[in-house]
Amino acid sequence: MTNSNEGKAQPAGTDSPIPLGLALLPLLILMALLAGSVALFGDGSSGGPNQISLLMASGVAFIIGGRRGMTWPQMEKVIVDGISLALGACLILLAIGSLIGAWMLAGTAPALIYHGLGILDADWFYPASLIICAMVSVTIGSSWTTAGTIGLALIGIAQVMGLSLEVTAGAVISGAYFGDKLSPLSDTTNLAPAMVGTDLFTHIRHMLWTTVPSVIIALILFTVIGFSTSHTAASTDTIDAIRGILSTEYNLGWPTFLPLVILLFLAFRKFPAFPTIVIGALAGCAVAIFYQPSVVTQFGDPEGGMSAFAASAKAMWMALANGFSASTGDEALDSLLSRGGMSSMLNTIWLIMTAMTFGASMEQTGLLPRIVEVLLKGVRGTGSLIVTTVLTSVGMNVIAADQYIAIVLPGRMYRMEFARRGLAPQNLSRTLEDAGTMTSALIPWNTCGAFMAATLGVPTFAYAPYAFLNIMNPLMAIFYGLTNIKIQPLSPDEVNEIVHLEEHHVGEGPIRH
Repeated sequence: MTNSNEGKAQPAGTDSPIPLGLALLPLLILMALLAGSVALFGDGSSGGPNQISLLMASGVAFIIGGRRGMTWPQMEKVIVDGISLALGACLILLAIGSLIGAWMLAGTAPALIYHGLGILDADWFYPASLIICAMVSVTIGSSWTTAGTIGLALIGIAQVMGLSLEVTAGAVISGAYFGDKLSPLSDTTNLAPAMVGTDLFTHIRHMLWTTVPSVIIALILFTVIGFSTSHTAASTDTIDAIRGILSTEYNLGWPTFLPLVILLFLAFRKFPAFPTIVIGALAGCAVAIFYQPSVVTQFGDPEGGMSAFAASAKAMWMALANGFSASTGDEALDSLLSRGGMSSMLNTIWLIMTAMTFGASMEQTGLLPRIVEVLLKGVRGTGSLIVTTVLTSVGMNVIAADQYIAIVLPGRMYRMEFARRGLAPQNLSRTLEDAGTMTSALIPWNTCGAFMAATLGVPTFAYAPYAFLNIMNPLMAIFYGLTNIKIQPLSPDEVNEIVHLEEHHVGEGPIRH
């Protein structure tokens, strides 16, 4: 006779409640291990120590689960299911690695750097970076694509101009997440209202109240930094020299922008992210072959013994797999242009896989629900409910390491509580994005934080203090909740209807009204 529950993960401890101290133990151990890895390895902690820390904390959670009745097949399924949730993000990471390598080979990124050096002023560079990335991300609805294309070029410009890469990365991420949060094309902007039962544009309009003040504060802070910081800006001669090298090494005419135009067009038409980025990378390869033949030949066949076809094929293969390696003769410029490739993302994928394992172990062993249960006991009014929602979403980003989980789980947990307290669902959907979407890039082992660090080349903890929009948004949500500003109420009839529907609803989908 076969056990019907064999291989199926179930929350442990259904016979007796899990002590809160026991539920917090894996999280406390993780925090101690991560702090130790940062202290010992610094910026290199994401190259292995953080992954080991996450696996060890997962092991503690599974030991607790085993003591409370979970079997190894159940635990193994938890690990597989947890990792599978991130496979889509891992595919996109690999594709963006290839895109960066191809665009370096094609001259797309160098052309953006070349023209950016000619028009961007050092004093206004940080707020301008935020605005540029915000415009692009609103258009295409993707923070990852914005950071991996326009953001990467801005990092290159900042490096040449002698500006802070940490502040630049903060401005890029602030702008990228402005669009990721407000664009109707964004997946998180569609996910949050769907989880709580409100419509998309009601959700977007309600988010403007917290997002617009936050972005204004961020712009002011970036402007103050730009004008007050004593940065070692590059001289005009140095910038002209870099532009001269770029124009000598590459053809920088309009064909270099074709891969960017194609990518933006497909993204705007809501083509799926993975094939969009792959097509953008292949377009970069095509432009490289036809418009940058000397660069392709030098990269693919530096010794000069291959046919043109073989050299081109090898160059494309190398750029997509291992990234582009520049040889301009300028060491700093070579370091700037030598990047990309699928292999550059493998360490980040390792980090994501271990983070998802930890998140799944905490949820499926019943430890995470126990922590949330305690959080709900402290809710007394609207302000404390919104504070609790913010803290839960941030906690999900830390524990589960994925912004979608940081939106979906709190959305499920708190939608009824918001309805019972007479609060319209758009209050919850806005709070989920204010906290869940915006803080995901501030956690080094979160899928978003790991991606931004790998793509921009700036450690998460280094840029996080300057991601002003991402920091301000959850604080603004808490301020609105505590002061009861722009908190949309429900009528008593709406409250009764939602509670009645929820109590009689079968399945996992959200209730719409």
